[in-house]
Amino acid sequence: MYLPRHFAEPRLDIMHALMRDHPLCTLITTNADGIAGMPNANAIPMYLIEDQGEFGVLRGHVARANPVWQEHPKELDVLAVFQGPDSYVSPSFYPSKQEHGKVVPTWNYATVHAWGKLHAIEDPIWLRALLDQLTERHESEVGSQWKITDAPNDYIAQMLNNIVGIEIVITKISGKWKVSQNRSAADQAGVLEGLRTANNADKNKAMVKLVVQRNAPKNNLPG
Repeated sequence: MYLPRHFAEPRLDIMHALMRDHPLCTLITTNADGIAGMPNANAIPMYLIEDQGEFGVLRGHVARANPVWQEHPKELDVLAVFQGPDSYVSPSFYPSKQEHGKVVPTWNYATVHAWGKLHAIEDPIWLRALLDQLTERHESEVGSQWKITDAPNDYIAQMLNNIVGIEIVITKISGKWKVSQNRSAADQAGVLEGLRTANNADKNKAMVKLVVQRNAPKNNLPG
């Protein structure tokens, strides 16, 4: 990932927070031909265990029919990409447009890349524990009370047989927060105003929060 220093986010707790809030990652792997082979991408919701390993552990599951758990070379890292909030930034947001006109459109975003070896797990007890964890976390977020035990036991057993667990011990992690740090304080304030008043202002709320969090301490931006 191209990562200019001023956009780098090195704090593990901040990266973990994005991974928790946006658990659907794009898992990038390589087929059986190795490095020269075609890359593959799968969208997989991951459960992050923050207090294991140096950078955390990711756990998820895929359909047994998905070749990703068998084809990726065991000696190569996989890459899990977690995409956070993003927003288009119009040049019209910048006060400097009126001063010199030397402005162009851009895109603000936050993302975390995590690398590690992929381990496939077929143990039904391990899988059931993972599904309980995933269900508890995401059902609580939507305010629902559904539990795995609400479904018939034979149906759950069948579903467990149709999936394979995956675990990635994170060995490298990188965060990029491109949230207008390279603009002047006046332009940053303009970005906030533009995002808040745009036609898609509701979508931009998460980005507004990131711009304020990253830039407000040094530029006294309005919250």
